[in-house]
Amino acid sequence: MRLVAGLGNPGSEYVGTRHNIGFAVIDRIASLLQVECVKEPKWRAFIAKGVPGTEDASLTLIKPTTFMNLSGEAVVEYARFFRIPSHSTLVIIDDIALPLGALRLRIEGGSGGQKGLESVLMHFATEQVPRLRVGIGGATAGDLSSHVLSRFLPEEQSAASEAVNRAAEATLCVLRKGLPYAMNLYNAAPSSAKTEDNTEKQP
Repeated sequence: MRLVAGLGNPGSEYVGTRHNIGFAVIDRIASLLQVECVKEPKWRAFIAKGVPGTEDASLTLIKPTTFMNLSGEAVVEYARFFRIPSHSTLVIIDDIALPLGALRLRIEGGSGGQKGLESVLMHFATEQVPRLRVGIGGATAGDLSSHVLSRFLPEEQSAASEAVNRAAEATLCVLRKGLPYAMNLYNAAPSSAKTEDNTEKQP
């Protein structure tokens, strides 16, 4: 995996919203790698690159600034310029169909109605794009748009923070040990999910 794209909406008014959990995961990965996402004039995105000489040197993190529904424009523009194929691009998105904190890694497939992923698939012209879905919980009342653009409730903050941490760990696991390994490790409800440490300690 050479390119990891977390999707969301730019602007301070969207920081901390459910729809922006992809951005939050990218920020967490950048923190773990001790790099910083910066706005590069040439690209419609905030970008961070792996540290030379490390195992993540070939990695690029990207947060498109085109707004969620047009994410594919910025992501695929960058990928094509650097000849990064779709199967070497991991897209991180929110998912209302998953309980808060649940993760789902898949190698390919449709968008499932997630507009940002739909845009990425359209611009790559293929469904062979790995993705990490991060559960944000479904709406209990009101319309869907209001729900995804809302912030997590006080009683959800801890679970949301843990979801971001686990998603960052899952992404690094994909990069370092491959997608099948990470899928086996992280495609479970948070309460029943294994961790890399305790999995490796099992006989």
